[in-house]
Amino acid sequence: MAQNTESRHGMWSNRWMFVLAAAGSAVGLGNIWKFPYITGENGGGAFVLLYLGCVALVGIPIMMAEVLIGREGRYSPINTVRVLIQQHKSSPAWVIIGWMGMLAGFLILSYYAVIAGWALHYIVQMANGSFDGVTAEFANDAFNGFLADPWKMVMWHTIFMTATIFIVARGVTKGLETAIRWFMPALLILLVVLLGYGVNSGGFEQGFAFMFSFNWESVTAESVLIAMGQAFFTLSLGMGAIMAYGAYMPSNASITSTVVIIALLDTFVALAAGLAIFPIVFANGLEPSQGPGLMFVTIPLAFGQMPLGALFGVIFFALVSFAAITSAISLTEPALAYLVEEYNAKRSRVAISVGIFCWVLGIGTVLSFNHWAEKYIVSDLTFFTFIDYVSQNIMLPLGGLLIALFAAYALPKTVVGSQLGLREGPLAVLWKVVIGVIAPLGVLTVFIATILGLG
Repeated sequence: MAQNTESRHGMWSNRWMFVLAAAGSAVGLGNIWKFPYITGENGGGAFVLLYLGCVALVGIPIMMAEVLIGREGRYSPINTVRVLIQQHKSSPAWVIIGWMGMLAGFLILSYYAVIAGWALHYIVQMANGSFDGVTAEFANDAFNGFLADPWKMVMWHTIFMTATIFIVARGVTKGLETAIRWFMPALLILLVVLLGYGVNSGGFEQGFAFMFSFNWESVTAESVLIAMGQAFFTLSLGMGAIMAYGAYMPSNASITSTVVIIALLDTFVALAAGLAIFPIVFANGLEPSQGPGLMFVTIPLAFGQMPLGALFGVIFFALVSFAAITSAISLTEPALAYLVEEYNAKRSRVAISVGIFCWVLGIGTVLSFNHWAEKYIVSDLTFFTFIDYVSQNIMLPLGGLLIALFAAYALPKTVVGSQLGLREGPLAVLWKVVIGVIAPLGVLTVFIATILGLG
């Protein structure tokens, strides 16, 4: 059993705050610009079923492992793993889990804050009517013009980073929990409003068919890899955020049922976002796309052609911003908690230091879209794409793989059984097989396919 029943950093007031916090970490830009599109391109409803199967076999088990490790240790990810290594006489090499997660989260935050700043910029642009009745050429030029202006990008990057640090500096209860208590319900309300708008846009039937028609012929081996990768990445696994949040989870809350709820909520947001976005896209005769092209060119163009488009455009980018801020604060927490523990420092001072360092690193991402666009770190990777590739494609999968193996083979079954409420029997055996064999093989397959360029 854990020596501590509470974390020195604070605790979530109840189980549902942990659900909202972890869901906020999971729900991010990828839910809005990636998942709906890959669903439509890989079999629609058939892909959704495939994805849910991968969530059950890969995403949920690794998330459960990450939460139980965090709750058992009650420290930052690095010190949690250290404590558990000492308690159970495991290899000191396992501490790489905490270091890799913290570093990956920090690197991701450095460019995530830049892209989130784009959403803040577009709130203003939609509000002042800049996209009313515009052409596709104008929407594309507006986005490219914004990317070409490093000073404007730095300004929005600074605003977003400042908001993130202000929240985390206030602590778990006054900062994280208060922000999540407001942002997550607001996100869900805005999503429902946009969904209602999409239903009445005139393109709902086409958008629904794009996402949910069962096209088994479109499901390929690559689709399986995509589903498995999405099941892992969408839940914010391998970066220490869920482990850090797990350290603040009440001892009497069920890890299993809580993680299942989080996974379902994350999936609901992704599917609902698609049903809100694609009807609007199809109603205006536009082609669906993935990534920044969908969010910052196609969507503003679509809203610009529709009644009350400016209002609902503001709502959409507010939704994106809320999703981004709840993810950003979770990315900050592992490094922040570790430095507070290591140096016994005041949380607010550490938060400012982390924020400044991350902000500086983010300048490299800003410049990757203009002055450094043709400067490459390795091969054809710019500063931004290099940081993204290393953190997302290497560090996160390896971190998730090690978390699964640590929970399966380094922790005593008494610890796992106690945290998950598992007794000896079929369920305990099933857990061991899933977390010790199936989930690691799934993550390893995605990792190898990504490195080889197959996925």
